[in-house]
Parts: sequence; structure tokens; C-alpha cells
Amino acid sequence: MRSLLSKLFGWLLGQPEPRIVCDMSIWMAGVEELSKRTLGRRRESGAFLIGEAPEGRPKVIRAFVYYDDLDEHALDTGIVRFNGNKMSKLWDICEARGYRVVADIHVHPGSYGQSPSDKADPVMPRAGHFAFILPNFAAGTVKPGGIGQYEYRGNGLWVDHSTSTAPFLTLR
Repeated sequence: MRSLLSKLFGWLLGQPEPRIVCDMSIWMAGVEELSKRTLGRRRESGAFLIGEAPEGRPKVIRAFVYYDDLDEHALDTGIVRFNGNKMSKLWDICEARGYRVVADIHVHPGSYGQSPSDKADPVMPRAGHFAFILPNFAAGTVKPGGIGQYEYRGNGLWVDHSTSTAPFLTLR
């Protein structure tokens, strides 16, 4: 009922639909696991966010698939270094569940700003891919408004939606 009312008020006020939605319980459980995988805030962690991507509607996050479950050495250096040769495991998971990659997420030790390596080497280097960055090893703010929200446009170009007034990621 609340989401229906939110949608109706959004239409009345002329607010656009969010680009991505996620159930609050899925988001919080996934973020908690990301925090645990930092090993006491000693390294970054990350995941692919998989779910549904209906044409013309918001993408829906249904599950987190953690980098180090796909590539056991992805977090060994303290920062995320995902081996692209391990992507076939992700594709197998998506195929088995009938999902697609919706976005990716990783944690930083400080702010949610993109590092030069984040900008130069997106884990999904295709236009339209979304990336989220959680500050403080996911120990602080982990909801929209306090996290990095980025959209890859291709050719090294990113759009930062982190402080946008229009909804980008909505938790329900």
C-alpha cells in the first residue's frame, strides 16, 4: 500500500520513477555481509547486484553475489581486484535464477567518491551500468543520500547521481 501511495504522490508531484529499486531487507542483509567481508575494516569488499531489468521500468535488485565468492583472490590486496575470467560463474548464477546484472557495489575506507581506478576500470564496462560505493567500510551510512551512485556512460565517462534530487536508487 505504501509503495502505491508513493507512486501516486510521485505522479502528482511530477517526480520521476527511480532507476533502481531494492527491498530494504535484501539491501540491509547484503550491506551487512559486505561489512563482515572487510575483516574488521581492513580491506574493501564488493558484490554484483543481480535481479530483474524490465524494459522501461526500474531495475529490481534481488540478490548480492559477492566478488570473493566468484574470485577467491578478489580482495587479497586490500582493494577490489576482480579477475574478469571469473565472470562465467556470475553468468551461470544469473542464468539459473533468470536474472541479469543490475549494478555493482563496493566499500571504501573513507568517502563514497570514485577512486581513479574505479573510474578507469569499471567491473562492468558497458554503457548504462550502475555502480554504488559505500563509505567507511559500510559501517556508517549505507542508504541513498549517503552513498556513491554512479552510472557508466562508456568511453571512461561516468555520471554521478550521488546528490541528485531525483530518485536514483530507492529502498522499499
